[in-house]
Amino acid sequence: MKLMIVSDIHGSYDDFKRVMDIYEEEQVDKLILLGDLLYHGPRNPLPEGYQPKKVIQLLNQYKDKIIAVRGNCDAEVDQMVLEFPMRSDYIEMYIDQHRFFLTHGHLYDETHLPMLQQGDVFMYGHFHKPALKKENGIIFFNPSSISLPKAGEKSFGIYENGELKIVSLGKKCLQSMKI
Repeated sequence: MKLMIVSDIHGSYDDFKRVMDIYEEEQVDKLILLGDLLYHGPRNPLPEGYQPKKVIQLLNQYKDKIIAVRGNCDAEVDQMVLEFPMRSDYIEMYIDQHRFFLTHGHLYDETHLPMLQQGDVFMYGHFHKPALKKENGIIFFNPSSISLPKAGEKSFGIYENGELKIVSLGKKCLQSMKI
């Protein structure tokens, strides 16, 4: 199974459209969204290509492929326009004998972890900074933001065949790790 992991779209249609073009080119099976889908929030500038209504339309085209968690900029009213569930604070998935704990990062983060065990993968966004590391047997993965990165390039994640990657919008692999 090939997964694409995207966080912190913040309503940027241009960046999200680029990611979904890559999704199609790479024949990805599922799209994991780690929150902050439509709005930029009061602390962030407007991202380039800010068009939340167009992002809604594009997201809804992939509703049967999306697994999503709620971010701190996501509101209850967003669920009224999105045709897939996105209000959970976290989701657990089991893939290739690993537990993947998906969350946005504003409730759980590296300093406030849920109950995890060795071999688990903690996936989060929120900070707009890429992270791919293993500490105490736990893999930490943050794909950064596709619209408003605070460190490095605009990027997303890919998981396939036991390997996690952080990939730029230009399709350059920035980091990778076998888990």
